[in-house]
Amino acid sequence: LDSVTLSINCVHLTEMLKDMCIFAAWVHGDPRKVIYPTDSYGQFCGQKDTLNENKTILFYFNILKCASPVVLINLQCPTTQLCVSKCPDRFATYIDVQASYRYKPDQWNYFRQFCKPGFNNPRKSVAQVLRDEDCPSMIIPSRPFLKRCFPDFSTKNGVLTVANQTTFKDGRGKTRNVTDLREAANGINNVLDARSVGMKIFEDYAISWYWILIGLFIAMIVSLLFLVLLRFTAGVLFWIFIFGVIGIIGYGIWHCYWEYDHLKGIPGSDLTVYDIGFQTDFRVYLQLRQTWLAFMIMLCVVEVIIILMLIFLRNRIRIAIALLKEGSRAIGYIMSTLFYPIVTFILIAICISYWAVTAVFLATSGEPVYKVMANQTLCKYANLTCDPETFNTTNVTKLCPGAQCTFAFYGGESLYHKYIFIFQLANAFVFLWLVNFAIALGQCTLAGAFASYYWASRKPADIPLWPLFSSFGRAIRYHTGSLAFGALILAIVQLIRVILEYLDHKLKGTQNSFTRFLLCCLKCCFWCLEKFLKFINRNAYIMIAIYGKNFCTSAKEAFFLLMRNVVRVAVLDKVTDFLLFLGKILVAGGVGVLAFFFFTQRIPVFAQEAPTLNYYWVPLLTVIIGSYLVAHGFFSVYAMCVDTLFLCFCKYYIFFRGCAYNKIHSIY
Repeated sequence: LDSVTLSINCVHLTEMLKDMCIFAAWVHGDPRKVIYPTDSYGQFCGQKDTLNENKTILFYFNILKCASPVVLINLQCPTTQLCVSKCPDRFATYIDVQASYRYKPDQWNYFRQFCKPGFNNPRKSVAQVLRDEDCPSMIIPSRPFLKRCFPDFSTKNGVLTVANQTTFKDGRGKTRNVTDLREAANGINNVLDARSVGMKIFEDYAISWYWILIGLFIAMIVSLLFLVLLRFTAGVLFWIFIFGVIGIIGYGIWHCYWEYDHLKGIPGSDLTVYDIGFQTDFRVYLQLRQTWLAFMIMLCVVEVIIILMLIFLRNRIRIAIALLKEGSRAIGYIMSTLFYPIVTFILIAICISYWAVTAVFLATSGEPVYKVMANQTLCKYANLTCDPETFNTTNVTKLCPGAQCTFAFYGGESLYHKYIFIFQLANAFVFLWLVNFAIALGQCTLAGAFASYYWASRKPADIPLWPLFSSFGRAIRYHTGSLAFGALILAIVQLIRVILEYLDHKLKGTQNSFTRFLLCCLKCCFWCLEKFLKFINRNAYIMIAIYGKNFCTSAKEAFFLLMRNVVRVAVLDKVTDFLLFLGKILVAGGVGVLAFFFFTQRIPVFAQEAPTLNYYWVPLLTVIIGSYLVAHGFFSVYAMCVDTLFLCFCKYYIFFRGCAYNKIHSIY
């Protein structure tokens, strides 16, 4: 009854929090505020079925004002912003265009598209036009970036230019330098460099995605082949894995030394990373001897650590291999467990999608806020909120000539908007809870399947027909509350860690040493607590799958059971994890070495097939990381199998100590 009550309460609490976040987000949220830029009238650029449908880019009347401190206060550039269909491609000033509109109507019509909609009065005085901001005082060659018009910067002989010019007229009688545009754009040159790198990386992915998938498929085949062969040759394969990792790292050390020695005497190779600074072309760092020396030292340290661990833990490794043989037999009888991580992946993907969509709706749930933008610094109404519909009837325009009521940002003063952060926090908490529940469901399901193998007297006759599906059904029907409660405890600790990281980020500039020390201690303590809870929860889920008791009882029994066998837990379990980690490294490293030789066109047979890339390390790192994740998915099932069999053995040994001799030796 307690377990059923706990299940109902946990599920109802989760549903209540989730429904509250979704209701608030969908009622007040509007993702268009993120997708589309917004002009000074609060209208979206490029939105379908509006006047701005074909005007997808935001144009700043006077981008020089974006260097004003007001930007930091309002997070908005204090100039009129207009939706346009394309950015200007030439230098021009309103004074020049207005003076020649009669005999150069084409220039007037071109300039007018960057004025306010409906303006077509060239006879209006220039002073009034600029005061009312009917038209920009100037236009400069620009190009769209993030759906906004930014100056079209380029470098000529080391000098920053715009359309091959270093100066321009601002339309108010002054000649300005291009560097003023750069400051106003707030480091736009660095952003463009980053965009260039991003475009090259995107091109590399577009060219090599097919070969990346082939590399991941090879990693999957190697992982499956390893798990199948492990049933028959666990000892031999693991020693091959161990020495294979040592060999791969040894090759890496030799290759780093070869590159280090090969660069000797080459001009510029003795420079340090500090000397050349940050470079967007990462191949520059590979031309430095210091880079290869650092790689070689790191690989040497890893190599020594692995060799020392093998020397001092060789006997325990033999025991762990015997335990893995038993696990390989269990997986051999229940092969469907190898594909269960796909279910967990789908559930986590759904959780991430729910969180992301809800977070976007919450973040865009504000109402448009308009503020007074005044050219005069002494205007007392500057930066105050206003209503664009009634603004012209107020005294603000008389007291502050040229002031305008323009869109500033999305927000609000209602009770809901004041507590929007609480909703985001609740959304993050529900996300952590659901992710931990999905992981707990997978662990309990796998544990139930492998426990049915262990306690079967005659294998495979006494193993259920569909052990994985039967275990999944039991976990959903009987253990939902226990799994949700365990996930709740872990989610609370993780949320506290997120809050501590947020506080640490906010207080990073503080000079209070005690505060920083206290935060550091709290972060360390909760990190340890999270690791401990993950370990306890994992073993508690195994006990739940075996005996069907509630979470607290199962966690207590698992804890005392592990404490009675603390030496075996500390050595056998962790050595097993270490060996499986070596397997992941070997799969990722082996496929990575193959990908390295392929993408650098060092395999003669496939030299013509290898794509020409900007950065060969882009698909290489993707293949290595992806191969590691693929191997981790398969080996995590194996690790859960070993943990389940180990707890079953400990329970068997305690209750049937006198009859356990044969059982022990059958495993060890």
